[in-house]
Amino acid sequence: MSRTVLTVVGARPQFIKASPVSHALLAHGGFREILVHTGQHFDAAMSDIFFEELDIPPPKHNLEVNSLGHGAMTGRMLEKLEEVMIAEKPDWVLIYGDTNSTVAGALAAAKLHIPVAHVEAGLRSFNRRMPEEINRVVADHLSTLLFCPTQTAVDNLKDEGITKGVHHVGDVMYDVTLAAVERAKGRSRILENHDLSPKTYAVATIHRAENTDDPARFAKVMQWLSDRAKEMPIVMPVHPRTRKLMEKSGLTPKGVRLIDPLGYLDMAWLTHNSAGVFTDSGGLQKEAYFHRVPCVTLRDETEWVETIEAGWNRLWRKDAYAPRRDILEYGNGKSSGRIAELLAA
Repeated sequence: MSRTVLTVVGARPQFIKASPVSHALLAHGGFREILVHTGQHFDAAMSDIFFEELDIPPPKHNLEVNSLGHGAMTGRMLEKLEEVMIAEKPDWVLIYGDTNSTVAGALAAAKLHIPVAHVEAGLRSFNRRMPEEINRVVADHLSTLLFCPTQTAVDNLKDEGITKGVHHVGDVMYDVTLAAVERAKGRSRILENHDLSPKTYAVATIHRAENTDDPARFAKVMQWLSDRAKEMPIVMPVHPRTRKLMEKSGLTPKGVRLIDPLGYLDMAWLTHNSAGVFTDSGGLQKEAYFHRVPCVTLRDETEWVETIEAGWNRLWRKDAYAPRRDILEYGNGKSSGRIAELLAA
């Protein structure tokens, strides 16, 4: 008997995380997947080539909910997702990460008594000022199956009284990264296009609200990047919101090469060949480790504490890395297959 899985995503990183799970569901058999894009992040880069790079079909439903405040956005998504779920009658609603789309998918499904499965469950920064932290906590407490990337995530859930349905499956982004590097070899021309040699440059990205919404903090981040650029060339694919802020504030990192946002394979290849990563992105911190590239996180805390403990990552206000080791709990690149097995059980 076929099971219908309704996958809710709202941002480019969530499509990337969903791609190996979609492939695993197809390979496992017995699943019908319906992809729903809430429209939370309107991203011009999500064209046909984006889905071709991930080898997944475009979403069946695009709810086109964006450019609203947190409450209005989540409420509108909740309303529209409920309509889709009633029409499609899924056996599972599958959610990813910590966006407004994540919590809206969890709420809509829970109110319709549809079981929820959460990929990247149990992550905590313990900073309730971050909207992502609220989304994580609510989504986890509404989920039936909780797919944790690390043992720390399992422990976090246990501390909150959640033990049933919790599974340490490893990290699906490791699955994605391994596949992306193989696909990018011979296809990506990003190094040639920007006259870059492997291991001679660093990659930077800035987009988190905690950095962009505070003018004084944004100025400090820009200065930090300017100082690092004196030591090593830095290439920075710039998020449109960050570029607009740079233009409005007149603050740009001196000596940093600003480029347009990249497709997934180009970004993976640029990171894979870099000598360092400077970012406030949760996803890119982890991907840096998967590429075995040291990272500096431009935040005061991180939900990926394993990368700090294993010496591959450090916070920007800290001066030194811990001794370096591999992070075995992220798995072996086959986390998506485990998720498919658990959904089929």
